[in-house]
Amino acid sequence: MKLLETRVSRRQFLHTAAAAGAAFSLVPRHVLGGPKFVAPSEKINLAIVGAGGQGRTNMRELFRHQDVQVMAVADPIENEDLEAFYFRGVAGRLPVKAEAEKVYGERTPNFKVADYEDFRVMLEKEKAIDAVLCATPDHLHAYVSILAMRQGKHVYCEKPLVHSVWEARRIAEVAKETGVATQMGNQGHSGEGIRQTCEWIWAGVIGDVREVHAWTAASRWSKKYTQGRPVEEPVPKGVNWDLWLGPRAMRPYSSAYTPVTWRDYWDFGTAPIGDFFCHNFDNACWALDLKAPVSIEAYGAGGVDADMAPPGGIYYYQFPARGKMPPVKFYWYDGGMRPPRPEGLDEDDQLGAGGNGTLFIGDKGMITCPGWAGDPRLLPGSRMDDFQRPAKTLPRSKGHHRDWLDACKGGAPASSDFVYGAALTEMGLLGLVALRVGKKMEWDAAAMKAPNAPQADRYLKGSYRKGWEIT
Repeated sequence: MKLLETRVSRRQFLHTAAAAGAAFSLVPRHVLGGPKFVAPSEKINLAIVGAGGQGRTNMRELFRHQDVQVMAVADPIENEDLEAFYFRGVAGRLPVKAEAEKVYGERTPNFKVADYEDFRVMLEKEKAIDAVLCATPDHLHAYVSILAMRQGKHVYCEKPLVHSVWEARRIAEVAKETGVATQMGNQGHSGEGIRQTCEWIWAGVIGDVREVHAWTAASRWSKKYTQGRPVEEPVPKGVNWDLWLGPRAMRPYSSAYTPVTWRDYWDFGTAPIGDFFCHNFDNACWALDLKAPVSIEAYGAGGVDADMAPPGGIYYYQFPARGKMPPVKFYWYDGGMRPPRPEGLDEDDQLGAGGNGTLFIGDKGMITCPGWAGDPRLLPGSRMDDFQRPAKTLPRSKGHHRDWLDACKGGAPASSDFVYGAALTEMGLLGLVALRVGKKMEWDAAAMKAPNAPQADRYLKGSYRKGWEIT
């Protein structure tokens, strides 16, 4: 009997131990490894905050990667018609959820994506979320990203990274404090072109660069309203307007604000320069190690309205010397305005491409690039015939989203992380501050002050509704 009892006890022990091991293996990984742990063999559970056109675009890019899956979507708008914009089709919380379930359902039958009006509720309830992709309007970027980072989530946020200069400083600080993997959505930063541009300039191909021009043809999105606040309309079914406003003061709903056209309004967007600066100035920022200008001057086409940004503008930045690099004058143009055509170009030489571009003017020549920090070309174009390209010295990217996903799994930081992205964004937003101040603005970056324009303070941070403050 004692032997039988011993055998039974052993069988019971092995059964219990196996059950215990199985139970242990089912414990969520965020409990086992801490909030920042994603094993290389594991899929990254991702949540999308902001399911408009850009949120949908990012999700479709993520479908290409087998080690990430969208598990939740949050947006205060159920459905958005995007046919009038370059996105086309429909977006919003429910269409994006349905598209994700269709794609992932082909791999995992009956796969379900949780959907929420309020991203705060989603982050509270969905504990398995490893990473967040933020594609809301600009005025919510900092709030969403900082909240997610403080919960240990890795964050990818669309450009411009933030809505104000103060938010740029704060989001960089929180990114450093939390140590999560971050990436801003300026996709050209991970391309081959920006790396070539850096290598050519660092090799002295065009000598010292003292002047840079960058531009975009982008203008206002809104064609219905050209100034002031639009007329009140009934809030459509499926729209949580109070939640869409987030940190901004309550105002009546109007279809003039959404979708996409929110970019035209100071409270929500950052005008064409905010939309495209992080793309078309990125190569100059990296190649010339530009950080803080000493002065900015800006002029808006048709003046500056209290509610809406102008349809176009010209911005002048002065950057100081950096080490052996000389001071740089930088010029930004939007709304269809372009830099003057330099002398000495070949007849068929083009500046930029498709209404976007960058032009570097050096002591020994010029380089032009298309938008999104695209492939560089020497000017005049005849110089390309026998050009011996400098050696490649920068690490090449595996892809903008791929680099971030790898960083989520403990790999090298993505090259446009929030520290870099915040500094780049801040420079663009300073142009908007100067535009609204209405005079040449001196800039003290260390103090975050415009010494000759104290009125700039109101535009450097902005205001937040109670309960939506960023700390």
